[in-house]
Amino acid sequence: MENKWFLSMIRDDFRGGKINLEKTQKLLEKLDVRCSNVHVKHIFKANDRLKQGRITIEEFRSIYRTIAHRKEISEIFNTYSENRKVLFEKNLTAFLRQEQYTFNISKTTVSEIIQKYEPIPEVRQAQQMSFEGFTRYMDSSECLLFNNECEKVYQDMNHPLNDYFISSSHNTYLISDQLVGPSDLWGYVSALVKGCRCLEIDCWDGSQNKPIVYHGYTLTSRLLFKTVIQAIHKYAFVTSDYPVVLSLENHCSASQQEVMADILQSVFGDTLLSDMLDDFPDKLPSPEALKLKVLVRNKKIGTLRETRERRGSDKHGQVEECEEEETDQEDEEDEVKESEAAGILKDSPDQETEKKRVVGLPLFKKRRVKVAMALSDLVIYTKAEKFRSFHHSRMHQQFNETNSIGETKARKLSKLKAHDFILHTRKFITRIYPKGTRTDSSNFNPQEFWNLGCQMVALNFQTAGTPMDLQNGKFLDNGGSGYILKPQFLRDDKSNFNPNTALVDSNPVVLTIRLISGVQLPPSSHSSSNKADSLVMVEIFGVPNDQVKQQTRVIKRNAFGPRWNEAFTFIIQVPELALIRFVVENQSLIAGNEFLGQYTLPVLCMNKGYRRIPLFSRMGESLEPASLFVYVWYIRATNGA
Repeated sequence: MENKWFLSMIRDDFRGGKINLEKTQKLLEKLDVRCSNVHVKHIFKANDRLKQGRITIEEFRSIYRTIAHRKEISEIFNTYSENRKVLFEKNLTAFLRQEQYTFNISKTTVSEIIQKYEPIPEVRQAQQMSFEGFTRYMDSSECLLFNNECEKVYQDMNHPLNDYFISSSHNTYLISDQLVGPSDLWGYVSALVKGCRCLEIDCWDGSQNKPIVYHGYTLTSRLLFKTVIQAIHKYAFVTSDYPVVLSLENHCSASQQEVMADILQSVFGDTLLSDMLDDFPDKLPSPEALKLKVLVRNKKIGTLRETRERRGSDKHGQVEECEEEETDQEDEEDEVKESEAAGILKDSPDQETEKKRVVGLPLFKKRRVKVAMALSDLVIYTKAEKFRSFHHSRMHQQFNETNSIGETKARKLSKLKAHDFILHTRKFITRIYPKGTRTDSSNFNPQEFWNLGCQMVALNFQTAGTPMDLQNGKFLDNGGSGYILKPQFLRDDKSNFNPNTALVDSNPVVLTIRLISGVQLPPSSHSSSNKADSLVMVEIFGVPNDQVKQQTRVIKRNAFGPRWNEAFTFIIQVPELALIRFVVENQSLIAGNEFLGQYTLPVLCMNKGYRRIPLFSRMGESLEPASLFVYVWYIRATNGA
């Protein structure tokens, strides 16, 4: 029956005799077999016995079986098939319940799976599944590691904003380094498409009273503020309906701040939140209450009530001074001071110039800045306030005031005052940004600050690497909305959670992962064929006690279908904060292992059973059909799963 179906599908393509590589690829697509060009090319070459660049129908059958008939899938099929030919409905039901942990599956659902994935008409009509159909099902989105329940907004979105992790970017306008690279609207567009909800805009005075956006006192190119706002308006809610925060690092004169206020109001219109919500006069609203709204984060004069009272009065054009919030530049000052203390910067005839050269910016003393009332009045629930100390915040900080803290200071505070830090983030939105000496736009590990409940952990989205893999993986959750509800122990005032000791009122998860095989992995860039010395690294990111890394053995010269069949067990104390990252590498003894692909996701968003893990490039692009095939099982250590 299978042979009859197969021949009926391909016979017409061989009426002219043999087929070439291009037609082979098209025929595989017709048969719903996904295969990368590099692997098809080498498998075609290996099966072209006469080396003429054309193959017979039997040679094509061999190619098809090499690609589509994976042995590890065949072994599972044969375990549940009574005759090793088909799965009856009861066999498929048993597999789904026993291996895939879909306990409440109905007969209707099983029937729908057969109808959707079984390609052979006679088998499909008999409500059975052939190996061909089973292969297609196992390679489908229904068998991905990522739980499809996490692909939708499923969390309670009615908590106040400070109860959420918020996807945040740093110097969003930059698409390269921090000193001489280009500023580009694509920085904002790509961040918003990825679900980013907090964008940073560095604003400076431009010519002809037109504010500009760039990294001040550097050679980065300039964008018009208006053009940036127009781009954000166009893409703000393409991926998520939840609020976007514009974090202004504002260096503009009062007159150009008034221009900024006019631009924000004219471009965003009613989308811009310019007054407090009646239901939230003294507490932060929820993401749900702020759907499709844009919030401005900037210095603010006075209270929300004073802002409301000022509306329509002649005070709207006033300018007042207030103390500047700690900015990236102040953090850069701190970095220079630390460098001087360490003897990194030497005295020179023009030491000030040398300092500027090292950090790319001038040194500013703490100063008071002028804020135009027109811009101030657009700041509602995200007022930027200088962070002084946790004690000062407890005594004086208002509910709508947010802090920015540089990574260096934040890291010190996390080690010395973790409990106070968590108490702070329970009440106030806290933004962490990269230190000023990261002129190459490198990133820190965001996990250490998520562990403390920091809501806005801002990264350079343009820079690939582990930090951005963690960022992208974490915010896959909750429908990619850019808002993730923090665990209860980071919201509850009575919790004694400390990430450094991992004390939490929950039970650890015991996780076992059997890495079975790789499927059409990217070959090594050093290989002239489709080979790689393949290995997989499995990493857990979370609280310090959960950080661990394990790896498989190396399978030599095989990127097409390496089989490891190795099991790893992890005990994860705080699974609510844990991410798991799978990294595929090519072993290289000389220059270090070569990155081939990765996938990162929250531990609690994993499906159990036999699962497929799609792989992504260093820049976050899909490498389909490259994937890993695994078996996953986990349980709460004490009360079951």
